[in-house]
Amino acid sequence: MSEDEAAGGPGAIAQTARFALRAGLSRALPALRQVNQPDGFDCPGCAWPEAPDRGAIEFCENGAKAVAHEVTTKRIGREFFTSWSLAQLLAQPGRWLEAQGRLAEPLWRRPGSQHFEPISWHAALTRAGTALSALPSADAAVFYTSGRASNEAAFLYQLLAREYGTNNLPDCSNLCHESSGTGLGAMIGIGKGTVSLADFEQADLILVLGQNPGSNHPRMLTTLQQAARRGCRIVSVNPMRERGLVRFRNPQELGGLLGRGTDIASHFVRVKVGGDIALLKGVMKELLALEAERGGVLDRDFLAEHTLGAVALEESLADFDFAELEKRSGVPRRQMRELAELYASSERTIACWAMGLTQHRHGVGNVQEVMNLLLLRGNIGRPGAGPCPVRGHSNVQGDRTMGIWERPKPAFLAALEREFGFTPPRAAGFSTIEAIQAMLDGRVEVFVALGGNFAVASPDTTRVEEALSRQRLTVHVATKLNRTHLLGRESLLLPCLGRTERDLNAGRPQFVTVEDSMAQVHRSQGRLAPASEQLRSEVAIVAGLARATLGTGSRVPWEELAQDYDRIRDRIARVVPGCEDMNRRVREHGGFVLPRPPAERRFETTSGRAELCCVPLPRIEVPPGHLLLMTVRSHDQYNTTVYSDDDRYRGIRGDRRVVLVHADDLRELGFEAGARVDVTSHFAGPAGEETRTVQGFRLRPYDVPRGCAAAYFPEANPLVPLAHHAEGSLTPGYKSIVVSLRASS
Repeated sequence: MSEDEAAGGPGAIAQTARFALRAGLSRALPALRQVNQPDGFDCPGCAWPEAPDRGAIEFCENGAKAVAHEVTTKRIGREFFTSWSLAQLLAQPGRWLEAQGRLAEPLWRRPGSQHFEPISWHAALTRAGTALSALPSADAAVFYTSGRASNEAAFLYQLLAREYGTNNLPDCSNLCHESSGTGLGAMIGIGKGTVSLADFEQADLILVLGQNPGSNHPRMLTTLQQAARRGCRIVSVNPMRERGLVRFRNPQELGGLLGRGTDIASHFVRVKVGGDIALLKGVMKELLALEAERGGVLDRDFLAEHTLGAVALEESLADFDFAELEKRSGVPRRQMRELAELYASSERTIACWAMGLTQHRHGVGNVQEVMNLLLLRGNIGRPGAGPCPVRGHSNVQGDRTMGIWERPKPAFLAALEREFGFTPPRAAGFSTIEAIQAMLDGRVEVFVALGGNFAVASPDTTRVEEALSRQRLTVHVATKLNRTHLLGRESLLLPCLGRTERDLNAGRPQFVTVEDSMAQVHRSQGRLAPASEQLRSEVAIVAGLARATLGTGSRVPWEELAQDYDRIRDRIARVVPGCEDMNRRVREHGGFVLPRPPAERRFETTSGRAELCCVPLPRIEVPPGHLLLMTVRSHDQYNTTVYSDDDRYRGIRGDRRVVLVHADDLRELGFEAGARVDVTSHFAGPAGEETRTVQGFRLRPYDVPRGCAAAYFPEANPLVPLAHHAEGSLTPGYKSIVVSLRASS
């Protein structure tokens, strides 16, 4: 590998400068000075936490892109929408839509109209409230949330939905880490990780499973660099050898600019797509063999005092044959043994993971098997050890803490009832997959979104667009135009302040709060002038929508709460466990950490113990002539926002409609590199095999495991049917799709 094949380095600085220039230096430079600073705003990118001793530069290349994307000097208003019809806009790529600039005023597309037109705030909110009030049932509305919403906005949003009468609160967590929450909740009693940044300073082994921090959580590379330098061993478990885990050239160090950088992972385990459970079972079998050989490998005291199910797990592992585990995982037994010995010799182990584990039909099982491995050696509730699901959106974890969930806990609803004096609905609402099906079935007629690009982020794109197009009304709180906004019989666009922008109420500056991946709640306050005088905060928009919908009969003082966000935090403090005295604590340096009982070896499960479980071995059958495809993100995108057609870290330029396939598989399938193909997914439906097809993808030889392939999200999303989701969590199975290839006509 050449020097240029390390992550970071001068290339990261060049890209940061390029995007800052494109956005406009007058806004980009002040914003970058404030991002992730104690008196500034939280990066709108990933949820990796900030170190207490942060420096003047506390952002990565991809964070700079996200900030520049928001602070652009381009504006999109009435003149644009007079010129561009709905049909013309639908014909444009998503990147072009977002590149037109910030939404500058409320907009309305009347039923049957081909154009958006300006509308006053009062008229827009009244129109939305009237439509919601006219529905035959509160469950005929869906309130979707992206991870960009602040804690204060999210709390009011779920309060609006529940006083209105529904738990239909799907969110982007349903699409990404729902498998983590489901698996962790069942085993340790909480759907979050248990580690902090301080634990990374003490760990002597870090497992990075199904995660590409170099592109999706770049600031994590600094943490891994520090760990590697002090001798911590880092293991990458991934079908692809991702550049950020090979070597990192820290752009903030002279050695990162002029030298070769720091080697990050000490071991690479190239697991097949979907083979993680087979691999982990093999490692645990070898761990049990080491226990039998020399003893002291398993933490028997911890297992006896704090867990249930260890004996059943050990017995179940005996049923699996190594030959089958090697076949399913693609990893030879000798490497399973090597990993087991590495784990057995480590006193403190952290396991990190992301979408590579959660977005499978067996995504919950993947997470549970990781927890089985950690629990066998007591790697939870002690310094330098524990699970670390790494969130990819800046406040998706906080939104869930604030009650954005279609299946709220009874205790949370009871606290809402005590605080606000109305009876929240108890029946479960729709998750994202369930909401899409309900829209298709005609059970949902109004779709409200607090941020996000629902149609593009969701699976089965054609059907999702059909579902949204059937909606009587769609309402979007947004900063920029995207494809989802163009769907529905009638649409409202409500432009909001971005994270970077000043939020004033009657001349008084307001701040909001967010929660990072490690349960740290801290403040965020933008300082830039708003992109338009007509922008309103998310909090103000949600409160206005609530008043327009619920009227004077509401038990919630919406205007009073929207006037002063301290009043919202006072209510949160009385409703959300761990947020007591929130206003005082969040003003302290760094904010405060929410309770994570398993970090203290307290497990709030039914049994009061951590519960190991026997996870079935997935049997993914790939017929001859087919491949198992996973979706991935490029280095030049953030979720559904694509900045360019390049993927610098994988050496791909100018094209995102590509399929990465092993060169030997290409030869066996009879294709040449560069050939254009149509990709068809195959899955079992109610009436037999069903298919989905995307057209015009280019084949590129790449170092992926034999029989596997990769393509970019969201271009490959149409291949994933609604029914292809994780058991237990309903997370779409973006990472394991059986496909065939056919030459494009």
